[in-house]
Amino acid sequence: MKPRLKRISDQVIVLTGATSGIGLVTARKAAARGARLVLAARNEEVLKLLARELAGKGADVTWVTADVGIEDDVRRIADTALQRFGRFDTWVNNAGVGMFGTNEESSLEDKQRLFDTNYWGVVHGSLFAVRHLKRHGGALINIGSGFSDRATSLQGIYAASKHAVEGYTDSLRMELEEEGAPVSITLIKPASVDSMFISHAKNLMDVEPRLPPPVYAPDIVADAILYAAAHPKRDIEVGAAAKLLAVAEYAMPGLLDSVMQRVMPALQRTNRPPHPRDQDNLYSASQDGIERDDMAEPVLESSLYTNALMHPKTTGAVLLGAGIALAAIWQANRTE
Repeated sequence: MKPRLKRISDQVIVLTGATSGIGLVTARKAAARGARLVLAARNEEVLKLLARELAGKGADVTWVTADVGIEDDVRRIADTALQRFGRFDTWVNNAGVGMFGTNEESSLEDKQRLFDTNYWGVVHGSLFAVRHLKRHGGALINIGSGFSDRATSLQGIYAASKHAVEGYTDSLRMELEEEGAPVSITLIKPASVDSMFISHAKNLMDVEPRLPPPVYAPDIVADAILYAAAHPKRDIEVGAAAKLLAVAEYAMPGLLDSVMQRVMPALQRTNRPPHPRDQDNLYSASQDGIERDDMAEPVLESSLYTNALMHPKTTGAVLLGAGIALAAIWQANRTE
């Protein structure tokens, strides 16, 4: 059965990781478009402030303090949505944590904690979501990464968790399609994003980390999430860099190994001293209520590639028009 998704203005959307970065931008954009929201995160204070902000602009919002790595917490998110609104139409598994350092120096405890959030949080959320969506229809959106398809050094355990998210999402999608369930499942795979990733990541290096360029605005990811909530889509890469990385991994993995071994360590290190190591959000909420890290590197505010995925007809028309214009200019120059 082909999923029939509602307009954003008619939806109840559950969103985890709602208090910073991509989640915060998505919450604000969804509220502005008339969605009713169930916001979840670990930071109760910021959740209250965000709910008050959005309600002050006319949005219908409720919130749940929850750690997605704990199954009972995720159950409370689903129960709250059903108690408040009687349903939900889209569930977005956005909560995530990061870590910089080699695989050998990071502790097993830290690795397991990262997987609790990044992988098991997606599993918990997906299972509670599809239990409801199989009966009523709707969208499940999981946030992966450009590193879902290709790992890198210094973010090994993060990349491993995103590989796992992709594998789980793909297998769940196939099972539901075989059942004929009216559920759209989308994996969003962003390249580097100017969210709060650097500020929140646990850092084991002797310098402040940075994200490998190009870096994209979190608004592009939020737009992709809301597009997937209303339009069935298997995958959406945010930024052409994410797609190019996946293509290179498929076409020339050995050569890509060599290139990344040479360039990625330097691209992920700055010459600045690291921020205090107790400021990360691996085990508990840290600095929230902020959309961007305000990185020193340039940030791309749009992506032609991602826009083409979401609006192929419009983008095709623009490219065709540009091609016709260039051909006319070329022809005019020839006849002069």
